[in-house]
Amino acid sequence: MPQRNSFAICLFSAAVGAMAPAGAAPLPADLMPAPAQARVEAGRVPAGGGLEVSAQRPAGPRLSSAIARAVGRWGSRTGGPASGGNAAGFRLLVDCAGAGAAVPSECEDESYTLEVGGSQAVLRAPNDFGAMHGLETLLQLLQRDRDGWFLPPVEIRDQPRFPWRGLMIDAARHWQPIEVIERNLDAMAVVKLNVLHLHLTDDQGFRIESLTHPELTAKGSDGRYFTQAQMREVIRYAAERGIRVVPEFDIPGHATSWVVSHPELASLPGPYGIERQWGVFNPVLDPTNEATYALLGDFLGEMAALFPDRFIHIGGDENNGVQWNASPRIQAFKREHGLKDNEALHALFNKRINAILARAGKRLVGWDEIENPELPRDCVIDSWRGTEALADSAVLGFDGILSNGFYIDLCYPASDHYSVEPLPDSSPLTAPQRAHVLGGEATMWSEWVSPETIDSRIWPRTAAIAERLWSPAAVRDVAEMYRRLAIVSARLSEAGALHERNRDIMLRHLVGENLGAPGDDSLRTVIGLLEPVKHYQRGALQIWGNQLVPLVGLADAALPESAPSREFADAVDRMLFAPGGIDRAQADAIEGQLRAWSAAGKEVADRLAGIYPAVREAIPAGRALVDAGAVGVEALGSIASGVPLADPRLAAGLAVLDRAAEPNESATELPALKSMRLLAAAAARQAGRKGLSDDQWRMLVISTASPKPPVDPSK
Repeated sequence: MPQRNSFAICLFSAAVGAMAPAGAAPLPADLMPAPAQARVEAGRVPAGGGLEVSAQRPAGPRLSSAIARAVGRWGSRTGGPASGGNAAGFRLLVDCAGAGAAVPSECEDESYTLEVGGSQAVLRAPNDFGAMHGLETLLQLLQRDRDGWFLPPVEIRDQPRFPWRGLMIDAARHWQPIEVIERNLDAMAVVKLNVLHLHLTDDQGFRIESLTHPELTAKGSDGRYFTQAQMREVIRYAAERGIRVVPEFDIPGHATSWVVSHPELASLPGPYGIERQWGVFNPVLDPTNEATYALLGDFLGEMAALFPDRFIHIGGDENNGVQWNASPRIQAFKREHGLKDNEALHALFNKRINAILARAGKRLVGWDEIENPELPRDCVIDSWRGTEALADSAVLGFDGILSNGFYIDLCYPASDHYSVEPLPDSSPLTAPQRAHVLGGEATMWSEWVSPETIDSRIWPRTAAIAERLWSPAAVRDVAEMYRRLAIVSARLSEAGALHERNRDIMLRHLVGENLGAPGDDSLRTVIGLLEPVKHYQRGALQIWGNQLVPLVGLADAALPESAPSREFADAVDRMLFAPGGIDRAQADAIEGQLRAWSAAGKEVADRLAGIYPAVREAIPAGRALVDAGAVGVEALGSIASGVPLADPRLAAGLAVLDRAAEPNESATELPALKSMRLLAAAAARQAGRKGLSDDQWRMLVISTASPKPPVDPSK
């Protein structure tokens, strides 16, 4: 291996000795994920024009392609030349010691160092994986002020905390074609995610071509599946960005699409058809039938040759046991083999599958349900049950990854995901046990997403998860996360993600070609304040929803997290809980916001819903904004005057807000209602503020505002 310039290395090592770990010092510029160590200096390094890149040693094809993409993105932002070579502009020297493996693995050294100073930047990495991460960091550092484009003078030494930083995309429930996968691979690279987990089979579809058993897609896919040529292109595309592709074929449960073509492999006789609804269904493969293992041996051997990654995910979740319990043959098998329950039978099945995969040089991955003391310890547990379950697996000697808390399809805010820690401070694991925790994955289940909406459900919130998996655990400031999340959202769009660009497309589903017509601003305001309902409530509210129903409604146009609602909540919090007393000076601005929202809600409910049939779904939200706005305005008047709101008025106001929060068929909710409850509670209790500490005051307001326990229609 060629030797680096020893003088440069010694100089840089001395410089980074004073670096602060991320979380202990201000972050350089707007980086996300935050680097492991960084030192920021005052000043600016001009960086207008194009990006001129030179390599200390010849760059391989993968790094050359990454440099070309970086040069193009730099040029599109600055207006400089969109090609490298001798183009005048900012100079970047890349010193990459060697190419990484042709097929990325979990063992890659992804570290890099980056120095920006003088009139250039120097990027060093042991291989092209680290170099590509460094290029993304450089692009995030690029910013503009009134004097033009510049970079901050920084020295960065960076590497990930976890080797497994994934995004799972479910292409089985709602089909997600190759263009969806590739644009999200580009977005993954921006935030340094390195595993694409593709969920390829489920009750609703079999999404990968099999040449040994073409009947699987012929009968189980509705003609929507990846050909093997397409999948090889996805694998190549991902590897070029330093991303591994781990396939998932869900067995023995979630198996309807398998037994549509092979009913003889089901635990009870068929016939079977593709499921169109969502949920846990009864069909499950028969673990006592040798023909099951013969077909799986053919298929998994074929897939092992197609997918070069060392890991294959077999699902293994949510077998409800109905068919196994109802089959006399399976019950007799259990007795003959001394299997005390279905869990033991499941373990036997998994051991057989593990042997098939091991012969092909693969490691088995499965959801929590596969965990069993008899399972070989080279299997990996993908935990949807949580950090305690993950820790239990590590104690048993299993490697594991965390998905619990990262279910982005449930439409929780980025702050919720950001607070999830694969290795919490309270973890009792020893150092060797902690090493079994490989990282985590954001999971994009596709019951309620289409190719039009999936980007908006993944980004930008998944960038917060990417930071949790890359950056030091000390990086936890939620307000700072949100500041940077808004900036990285634009960088993700720049790389090709459609989470921002598709907003108008979703609005057109509601108003046709009338964007820009009178009332457009009001509709945008109302939708901007809405969020889809959380957890699994949508299925209970929209019981007519299924795989064949277009996802073009209000819940699909709304984003998982409303930025205006969050900003409103921050403003209310600052006003009500200012140190030492209520900051009444902010009341007018907050009242103006509420009046504007009420006006928008009234126009949507009373006028636009009569013009556009698809907007009728927004009537409850529009009227809720009018009614809730009146409660908030009354509370603000009380706060501004210093005259407490009488208890009957408080009770009446909270009742109005209760009604405004009631679930409806649009499957949306107004998160700003929580802040309006705080306003009403503070207005009623303000006379007692002087005698309380800041914490006591906050607790009083929150307890007064607390609504009745909400009814979850999915229960």
